[in-house]
Amino acid sequence: MIIRRLNTKDADFAAKFSELVAVDSSVDPEITRRAEAIVEDVRKRGDEAVLEYTNRFDHMDAKSMEEFLLTEEDLKKALETLPEDQKQALKTAAQRIRSFHEHEIGQSWSITEKDGTKLGIRYIPLDSVGLYVPGGKAAYPSSVLMNAMPAHVAGVGRIVMVVPTPGGKPNQLVLAAAALAGVKECYTIGGAQAVAAMAYGTKTIPAVDKIVGPGNAYVAAAKRYVFGTVGIDMIAGPSEILVICDGKTNPDWIAMDLFSQAEHDELAQAILLTPDAEFADKVEESIKRQLPNMSRKEIIEASLKNRGAIIVTDSIDEACRVADTIAPEHLELSVEEPEKYADKIHHAGALFLGAYTCEALGDYCAGPNHVLPTSRTARYSSPLGVWDFQKRMSVLQVSKEGAEKLGHVADVLARGEFLTAHSASSMYRVSELEKK
Repeated sequence: MIIRRLNTKDADFAAKFSELVAVDSSVDPEITRRAEAIVEDVRKRGDEAVLEYTNRFDHMDAKSMEEFLLTEEDLKKALETLPEDQKQALKTAAQRIRSFHEHEIGQSWSITEKDGTKLGIRYIPLDSVGLYVPGGKAAYPSSVLMNAMPAHVAGVGRIVMVVPTPGGKPNQLVLAAAALAGVKECYTIGGAQAVAAMAYGTKTIPAVDKIVGPGNAYVAAAKRYVFGTVGIDMIAGPSEILVICDGKTNPDWIAMDLFSQAEHDELAQAILLTPDAEFADKVEESIKRQLPNMSRKEIIEASLKNRGAIIVTDSIDEACRVADTIAPEHLELSVEEPEKYADKIHHAGALFLGAYTCEALGDYCAGPNHVLPTSRTARYSSPLGVWDFQKRMSVLQVSKEGAEKLGHVADVLARGEFLTAHSASSMYRVSELEKK
């Protein structure tokens, strides 16, 4: 069996379904201990510790931190010398991602009450952010665009990127993507030491206000540890895709859509929900037929066996209800008239409507961000966006008339909380105004 089969009518469906969607939120205590020790060492020794750990873990022999620095000119050169097809693909993706995120920019606003009191909100970009880009087993230029572009659109003053380069050779596509996304400062370091350097600052790398981007278990542990000193985006879990199909899409397409997330990781989850049992058979047959041709077939097979499933439901409506309990990272609604069912989905990181909207387009170039909530966190969180790189500031300007009116209200509530200084602070203004 490559992928398990379930049916919502089966007597034991609830138990098997619970086992399937159970989220392992456990954290390896040894990895946590090691990561936190590295972070504390960097906090104490700064550049010296970063240099030591980077040389050790990335098999390098750098003599100074300057050897890890890539300038804005280095990034631009990487873009300029890129093969033309790759350059144009990156530019198209960057333009679409930028255009989408420009619609997310928060607009400051204010209201003026009858007595002249003004209340409002100001949206302000963060001063600085750090972007962590994985660079160990693979390179992810798409992640550079998805993390850095909304920060650039938000108006962040300083965007610094770190990317591990085992052996000392950076990936040209990653650097080119950074140039397109407004990154002007890059360091070829990674791991917990890179997170620590950005969180606490060193002589070479000034501290940032927020750290975003995915990484391995050590990076995740380091991000957890420094949260509070800096902001973080999220702690991402394994990739997830859920497809709801009415049986009218080519089964080979659906099988490949499941593969597209399964190939990320043995712990990735790929699930198909369909009311058509015969179609479920066709997709299963397609999985068996296409799997041997995949370059990452071992990972895909392990993912499908570990956490994958084809679930036959009573209807598309029931499929939507089941999907909402899973709250997947990516949800493809591959049905005729997808708009008819879109409003029935409340919990998903991103919703892909119609047979032609494969998840892979969202990963690379459609426009919306591919940094999405995983592990059921789509129940309460959202995709990465411009709002993650802006903060809101409340603005109050109370008129004399307003101070007199609100002062009495504040006085009553403050005394009710036994906070006499609060009461006096508001009533001083009232007393002064009433004298006049």
